[in-house]
Amino acid sequence: MLQPARDLETLRARFSWRLPASYNIAASTSDRWATEAPDRLAIRHVAADGDRADWTHLELNRAANRFANTLVAKGITRGDRVALLLPQGPDVAIAHLGIYKCGAIAVPLASLFGLEALTYRLSDAGARALVTDAAGLAKLAEIRADLPDLSLVISVDGPAGGAEGLQDLLGAAADRFDTAPTTPDDPALMIYTSGTTGQPKGVLHGHRVLLGHMPGIEMSQNFLGQPGDRLWTPADWAWAGGLLNALFPALHLGVPVISHAVKKFDPEHAFHLMEAEAIQNAFIPPTALKMLRAVDRPAERFKLALRSVGSAGESLGRETYDWFEDEFGFAVNEFYGQTECNAVLGSCAVAGVSRSGAIGKAVPGHEVAIVDGSGNVLPREEPGQIAVKRPDPVMFLQYWNKPEATADKFAGDWMMTGDQGVQDAGGYVHFFGRDDDIITSASYRIGPGEIEDCLLQHPAVALSAAVGKPDPLRTEIVKAYVVLKDGRDGDDALVEDIQEFVRARLSAHEYPREIAFVPELPMTTTGKVIRRKLRELARAESALTAAV
Repeated sequence: MLQPARDLETLRARFSWRLPASYNIAASTSDRWATEAPDRLAIRHVAADGDRADWTHLELNRAANRFANTLVAKGITRGDRVALLLPQGPDVAIAHLGIYKCGAIAVPLASLFGLEALTYRLSDAGARALVTDAAGLAKLAEIRADLPDLSLVISVDGPAGGAEGLQDLLGAAADRFDTAPTTPDDPALMIYTSGTTGQPKGVLHGHRVLLGHMPGIEMSQNFLGQPGDRLWTPADWAWAGGLLNALFPALHLGVPVISHAVKKFDPEHAFHLMEAEAIQNAFIPPTALKMLRAVDRPAERFKLALRSVGSAGESLGRETYDWFEDEFGFAVNEFYGQTECNAVLGSCAVAGVSRSGAIGKAVPGHEVAIVDGSGNVLPREEPGQIAVKRPDPVMFLQYWNKPEATADKFAGDWMMTGDQGVQDAGGYVHFFGRDDDIITSASYRIGPGEIEDCLLQHPAVALSAAVGKPDPLRTEIVKAYVVLKDGRDGDDALVEDIQEFVRARLSAHEYPREIAFVPELPMTTTGKVIRRKLRELARAESALTAAV
């Protein structure tokens, strides 16, 4: 754990990595608390109808032991991949813990995935087992013939369609299990990249990935683990953000977690939940925070216990940062990382690390720099690529079955993120966008984040995304896809008004020369805008225009 301090220099001076020779995620998040605080609340599940089900650490641990015994009895061995296709809930935690306990590898999958996405990931991972629900079984029935490695299917909704029922299996298994003696580098978890560009890759992590997350997550929650802390996230627990920015760091620290599965994020409902459950800590991705802005006078209408909010996954932007601080009286702690190496840059307002428009500074224990394409460190104020130096406990082991892609991820000892940014004179890093997102227009290189942040300040705009559209004169022009607030109609007058709004606040070369009003933006299951799809749409429009 980080020792709380009022400044980053003290935090860094006090911190050093001390990884044990033997470490298993289940040991520190479940075995420990089942012994030290068996009756402490581990997870409270709030159902859609409001019913609550509380799980103590002892109950959670015994269920995980039963699941580990089940897996072993069914022939699952160390290193086998066990996939999870479930919404937020205690069953997700039970399955993960049981998988770690027997030395297998957890492969979380989002419930929103379609058939092609599921087939690709299950096949690529060579998954031996799958834990899912009735909705997942319905999808699996259409693709099962394409998954020869899949020998065991377990459903939390009971036996059906060739699947065995989870509760039946747990009821027949012993509640004692000796957690496998794994090392920090032994594989534990494989999370597939969101696939904003190209086919998703399986990012394989060792058990140390949780310990590597802890400094950044503790900072983002203003030193998580204080008396009364209770954490919630709307992020899917199938995503690194839900698992490693929220669920497992909280369990590691003995902080109760609120789980609540919803099909679609509802900002008004989110405030009601945070009020009803006296949530003190939340991990809320930027897109969800931007949606919360649409709720009228939330600080006045809801009695919230919030003391910290962390946000990551894409750029938060000045507008949302400033709105939150003005509304609630404290700052969102923005932080940064990737599936491959997460929570390496961060903010912590109570330690004096907070700046509107920045994603923070290097978290204690991580070396982060802005480098050129060859891995040479650039001076401050010079834009380049964000990179993380190895070795680092939070860094991935490899891409699954892709040694060339793994090697290509590095320039010397620097892991290249593919994200463009700059470090200012004060040491704060500012995020521009991914390499593929950068717009080249009339020799200018334009990051979409600043444009999107400016668009959000317009009173008619709810969400937006900016991409480059091919142009014979300028190489590319900026095109914005805009979701309007309820009750606003898109017309030519509004297009001109929005264009002038951005031009006046940014510059003549950054304003969107074209604006399209759309009902929604394409997003990954993690809540990131898939700009690749919008770029493809813009290219198709350009090609059609040229053909005419």
